[in-house]
Amino acid sequence: MTEQDALLSDSASRISGSASSPRISDRYPIGAILLCAVVVGAAAVATLSNITVQLPPALWLDALASPDIDDMRQVLVHYAFLPRLAVSLLCGAALGLAGTVLQQVLRNPLAAPETVGVSAGAYLALALATLLAPSLLAFGREWVALAGAFTALAAVFALSWHKGLSPLSVVLAGLVVSLYAGAIGAALVVLRHEWLASLFIWGAGSLGQQDWSTTLWLLPRLGAAALLIGLMVRPLTLLGLDDEGARSLGVPLGVYRFAGLAAAVSLIAFVVAAVGVIGFVGLAAATLARIGGGRRLGQQLVMAPLIGGAMLWAADQGVQVATGPQGDLLPTGAMTALLGAPLLLWLLPRLSLGTETPALGSQHLPRARHSGLVLAAFGGLLLVLLGLALLYAPGPHGWTFAAGDQLQPLLSWRLPRVSAALAAGAMLALAGLMMQRLTGNPMASPEVLGISAGAALGMMVALFSLSDAGRPVQTAAATIGAFAALLVTLAISRRAAYAPERLLLAGVALTALFDALILVLTAAGDPRAMLLLNWLTGSTYGVDAGSAIFTSSIAFCLFLAAPFFMRWLDMLPLGSAAVQSLGVNLRATRLLVLLVVAALTAASTLVVGPLTFIGLMAPHLARHLGLSRALPQAIGAVLAGALIMVCADWIGRTAIFPRQIPAGIVATLIGGPVLMWLLRRR
Repeated sequence: MTEQDALLSDSASRISGSASSPRISDRYPIGAILLCAVVVGAAAVATLSNITVQLPPALWLDALASPDIDDMRQVLVHYAFLPRLAVSLLCGAALGLAGTVLQQVLRNPLAAPETVGVSAGAYLALALATLLAPSLLAFGREWVALAGAFTALAAVFALSWHKGLSPLSVVLAGLVVSLYAGAIGAALVVLRHEWLASLFIWGAGSLGQQDWSTTLWLLPRLGAAALLIGLMVRPLTLLGLDDEGARSLGVPLGVYRFAGLAAAVSLIAFVVAAVGVIGFVGLAAATLARIGGGRRLGQQLVMAPLIGGAMLWAADQGVQVATGPQGDLLPTGAMTALLGAPLLLWLLPRLSLGTETPALGSQHLPRARHSGLVLAAFGGLLLVLLGLALLYAPGPHGWTFAAGDQLQPLLSWRLPRVSAALAAGAMLALAGLMMQRLTGNPMASPEVLGISAGAALGMMVALFSLSDAGRPVQTAAATIGAFAALLVTLAISRRAAYAPERLLLAGVALTALFDALILVLTAAGDPRAMLLLNWLTGSTYGVDAGSAIFTSSIAFCLFLAAPFFMRWLDMLPLGSAAVQSLGVNLRATRLLVLLVVAALTAASTLVVGPLTFIGLMAPHLARHLGLSRALPQAIGAVLAGALIMVCADWIGRTAIFPRQIPAGIVATLIGGPVLMWLLRRR
């Protein structure tokens, strides 16, 4: 063995062996094995129950090997039940493997198949083909989905290539592309939902099969991608080092990062093309393999596919138990979150996450020499936009400025919406800044805590359980849901002093759980789901003067308290050890910051829905403009968030007047290209 090989081997051992509890055997990840065994046992019991309902045990072997075509029961088992079982195992294993590779390559515990925009790209491609070019679907839905998936990946690579596909740049580019494609898809659904209803079930992941063609299509493609990953275990392990350390060992980072990402995304794209969007499995399987005791990357690459396959197998069999063996009333992709999210929430307080932390990477962005001028420019632009939003709009004689007698009645309608949009955008921007500085993770945003999803669940319960749920009832229900989600997240993270990794994973699990419930209702075709969908996409339709005053008052009070947190926010990105050495009570500081984030998010979510993009984008816009210290960046983020939301509300209610587009969708459509340009430029 050469000296370099010895160094590589030693580094690989240290990297892969540093991310788990020493109580777990290095060779045998017992926690992950037990977890996998429990899920497999539950899936096996459900499978036996389902097949027994369809066919007597004496005929099982006949149905498997050579079914009697005159016996419809054997035909259904051979060409529907068994292929569906095989597809669930293949897709679950592929997503688990892809999630593990993404987390390793991007050095981020929140990296998942959804991170790189593949699912959103495939969904958007199918929606556009359905509306604009249905003839393309004649070539096969899977090819349209694959084209959309790889187009999204190409956009991610184009945005991050100039930085050598660094983890931070890929994560940000992937999330921006995913949100942007998702916003366009959501806009199409809101505007033309009658044409896209069939995509709801596919978008939630449906595993129903009619023959073995999907299984045979998946096998060679998934096998080739998995083989490529298996050949790269050693260099993928070394990608866990920081970039400087890996380069010092002679590792060609760009080559291996590109190869790892391409293999992982190929796995995801093939699954999406074959069965639709299966959410949460990639994140959950990779995370459970790691916290279940898989210390080395090689162990995780084995255990994550096993856990992922078992999860999707169990979820799909559970769907068939609930709806019948041939039923597809409940999308399996949504059921994976209903199964995996509670499991992850239960395990998080009991198992060690290890010492790994999200790597922000170094962004060598220039500092603004005159931050005051930058903030003044933001403020002036916001004032101009406020004037346009209140006074300038289409009318019976075209676009006109409101003045004189026309102004008062128009202001009584426009001012509450503009005020609510301004306050909500500003609050979400500040909450996003605080989350990113608290966790040290560029993917963090208010929604990651699960607060927005909790508010959505409260709204959903009110709409579906009460015959006359007015605005006060909806507000109360959303408030209860938001703070219940926060309490669950805090309870899970309390024993770990509200450690960022645990907070983020708990929030993602809660969000996935609530989103799954909403997906199930949407796929079921309930008309009340469209009302909920409009609110979820960031609509200001229902804002009145009382709601606007309430939201603005909360925003004003919270903004007055924000300066007291700026010193902490400057220190938190330095790391736990550095903060504690300065005499700061880390547990209390994190808790106070979280409570403020919860209040900011809940107040904005109650009025205009979970505007997922503002909290992510506004802090990055402020930082890319050179505002690096906490206070200037906070002011810049607040102004940017308010500016984007006011502009989005104005465009949303005037662009296709008298019809309207939800402000949250417009905000993403506006902000996405801006952030893409900044990412590409820097």
